[in-house]
Amino acid sequence: MHCVRSLALVALLLPVANAFSQTPLEPAYYSRLNSFGFFAEYSNDSSHILIGVSQNRKLLNFGGAYSRRVLLNRFVDGQYMAELRPIILESDPVFQVTTTITNPPLVFHDNITLPEACKPFSATYTGVVQGSPYTESETVTCGRRWTFGEGFSPIGFKWNFRPRHRIQPVFTTLAGYMFSTQPIPVASAGSWNFTFEFGAGVEFYRSATRSIRAEYRFHHISNAYTADANPGIDSGMFQVTYAFGR
Repeated sequence: MHCVRSLALVALLLPVANAFSQTPLEPAYYSRLNSFGFFAEYSNDSSHILIGVSQNRKLLNFGGAYSRRVLLNRFVDGQYMAELRPIILESDPVFQVTTTITNPPLVFHDNITLPEACKPFSATYTGVVQGSPYTESETVTCGRRWTFGEGFSPIGFKWNFRPRHRIQPVFTTLAGYMFSTQPIPVASAGSWNFTFEFGAGVEFYRSATRSIRAEYRFHHISNAYTADANPGIDSGMFQVTYAFGR
């Protein structure tokens, strides 16, 4: 009788034990020792946010990121971080200037890049030169010039807070350089520029090894006065990263 009761108890507890054994255990920390990621980022405008004065510049970048954990406790997951941008597309407004003179009849066309945002404009000037009437009209229309570049930010840090949770606040900061195929943001600036950025966002861990991160960053580009002009570009950048690792 005692044996029958024991068998019945085992039969009752077996499904429960099996259910527990099939339930995956939550990791103690949502953190990776080495992480790799692919990201896209975009800024639709620029203005004088901190240092740069160039207006109405656009940035579209694609790249990869690597991070290595150097600190982990229940409050913060600290990581060294680097980002490589093999594709940088930077857009400057172009002032398309047409000047028409009636005496003698002449027409000039010119494309100019300035730190200011471009706005359409037209004006007419009249007068008398050596007894002859003189008329000059100037028309400005606006276009865009896209420039290809690439960059590398080898000095960076990333802090994830609340590493025991799937959703973690994130703060990042990076510094590096970029090279473009022509001077930006104006013709008298340089093709070689320095960059730095910092920002904050949220990282959502889909599992212990994979996550999606969304950030807003302040991004700065300037040549540190290594060229004739250095208006600099301050941008508010939105970045989305898919990361994985162990």
